[in-house]
Amino acid sequence: MNSPVLPKDFNANQPKTIRLYPLSNYTFGTKDGQPEEDPSVLARLKRLEEHYSEHGMRRTCEGILVCHEHNHPHILMLQIANAFFKLPGDYLRAEDDEIEGFKARLNERLAPVGTQFTGEGVNDEWQVGDTLAQWWRPNFETFMYPFIPAHVTRPKECKKLYFIQLPRSKVLSVPKNMKLLAVPLFELYDNTARYGPQLSAIPHLLSRYNFEFIDEEGNVAACTPGVGPPDGNVQTKVLAGGEDVKMDANGDGTGSDITLS
Repeated sequence: MNSPVLPKDFNANQPKTIRLYPLSNYTFGTKDGQPEEDPSVLARLKRLEEHYSEHGMRRTCEGILVCHEHNHPHILMLQIANAFFKLPGDYLRAEDDEIEGFKARLNERLAPVGTQFTGEGVNDEWQVGDTLAQWWRPNFETFMYPFIPAHVTRPKECKKLYFIQLPRSKVLSVPKNMKLLAVPLFELYDNTARYGPQLSAIPHLLSRYNFEFIDEEGNVAACTPGVGPPDGNVQTKVLAGGEDVKMDANGDGTGSDITLS
């Protein structure tokens, strides 16, 4: 069998290659539940209106945390009440610095509590990387756009999505009323019906990067353009939180297909 013909180098003006570590390197646990602040969408929009009146445009930060399973990128994502999917993060308090406030919000969601775990990876440090997207809420309603509509001069909220570089190992603890899922990119791609426009766009946002897939021993197992996955079934995995529910390939057995903006 003849070896494939290698093309000339095709990596001009690329961002630096990103190292992804295997899902098995990370430890997952649970902590006390964190009830949603608002009982309904209307209540959430009302609180946004109050925030805007007092502090101006609301700043929201969410993280795209990436690891790999069988040499395919997976996104760590929260599922609330077997229905809503969202990335880790939240709105910033009015007085917060952008990055430090975002790190505090990530810790509220995912940092282990007290002496729940010990050893490597037990820390509250986050490596916040590139801003990958900005979504704008032009009015006090549920719709957000990846641009500011031409007639809008005072958007009510800006949500920024950041790439979070996960270290070789880390301990994450999810509130009991949520699930932490590892969702493969192919499950998100073009799947607005289930995940909405923001989450289903993540494969597009990450396409600018080349990846190195690191194995449990710290060796490069594959890299972009990569090789076929080894034996194993690549699918959404429940990592922690919530009741034990058998998940199907779409990440849920019974939940409705709604994304939380």
